[in-house]
Amino acid sequence: RLEAVEEYSYSSELNKIEYNLNNRFKGEKTGVITSGISYQYAKEILGDSVSYLKLGITYPLCKRLVKEFASHFEKIYVIEENDPFLELQIKAMGINCIGKEIIPICDELNPDIIRKAFNLEKEDKSQSIQLDLAIPGRPPVLCAGCPHRGIFYELSKKKKAIITGDIGCYTLGMMPPLNAMDTVICMGASISAGIGMQKVIDLEGRDQKVFAVIGDSTFYHSGITGLIEAIYNNIHIAIVILDNRITAMTGHQDNPGTGKTLMGKEAPIVDFVELCKSIGVKENNIRVVSPYNLQETREAVDTAMNTDDIFVIVAKQPCALIKEEIKRRKKAYYQIDPEKCKRCKSCIRTGCPAISFENNIMKIDPSSCIACSVCSQLCKYGAMSLIENA
Repeated sequence: RLEAVEEYSYSSELNKIEYNLNNRFKGEKTGVITSGISYQYAKEILGDSVSYLKLGITYPLCKRLVKEFASHFEKIYVIEENDPFLELQIKAMGINCIGKEIIPICDELNPDIIRKAFNLEKEDKSQSIQLDLAIPGRPPVLCAGCPHRGIFYELSKKKKAIITGDIGCYTLGMMPPLNAMDTVICMGASISAGIGMQKVIDLEGRDQKVFAVIGDSTFYHSGITGLIEAIYNNIHIAIVILDNRITAMTGHQDNPGTGKTLMGKEAPIVDFVELCKSIGVKENNIRVVSPYNLQETREAVDTAMNTDDIFVIVAKQPCALIKEEIKRRKKAYYQIDPEKCKRCKSCIRTGCPAISFENNIMKIDPSSCIACSVCSQLCKYGAMSLIENA
């Protein structure tokens, strides 16, 4: 199949060649092989003084296309960000090219780096403007209406909880203001590492509880064996399965809990509750909650905290960005009454990007808000109202 894709790549419009054979860069016929945003940066700095092979298909790399392009030039440059992915393949073809000798392997590529690499600082007067201004930091956050926000908010309030995290978009729960994750290692490590931590805590007689937070897809992939280990070794940890009905971080692929295969065909659903029961978790120690319902979520977390046994919470709510959910969802949003609002900032502590504080006024962006209601449940002053059919 790779050979077929490589053959398709030769004539594909995804690969673009721009010949400027009459122009010479520093006296030599020069070609540049690049891809993605690196092409835009190279074009901005080098202009029409060189020719370009912009690769839209970088794997498998079409050898025939690269060799034909390179045959027209005295010098070939490979401009790419970070690792020499293209460069190493091109050199393996026997093509003499220049890449990481002048382009740094680290940091984010930009036009200034290319300008410096080609010694064009003196010739090119269009350098980026350097402003002596402090740009406010913008850390990554969970999306507006993300179902993970509610469970992380409740977990963050448990000072005697150790929260072991896992790999997924929910890893953002470790970021301020939620700060609801103490460890992140690799897929499945929330449970396996959590087992070891809980064992030490119990041996030392400390009043703490490990909450292993893991996504639905990651649980299917690497978490089931950890749960079996916890049952087998009688380790009383709490496991929180974030069931958002999709593999969100990598592009909304289906998983064994969605009822569809990756090709969109119907498939059996692997039910978390039945799965956990079959492994050995007691039915009374399993709670299915909506993380949009903070009271329900809080009660489940409190119960898990006080249960001297393995406990499983399934936080079940579809990802806010699933297309079908967007179509099914009513058009609504919350707004804040500035007269009732006391600026206590309880709502903004959820880290929802739809909420802002500007000119001493709390605001909700109606274009981002999906009316999940988490922020309104935290408002003690009744300052939030739901606007429906917006």
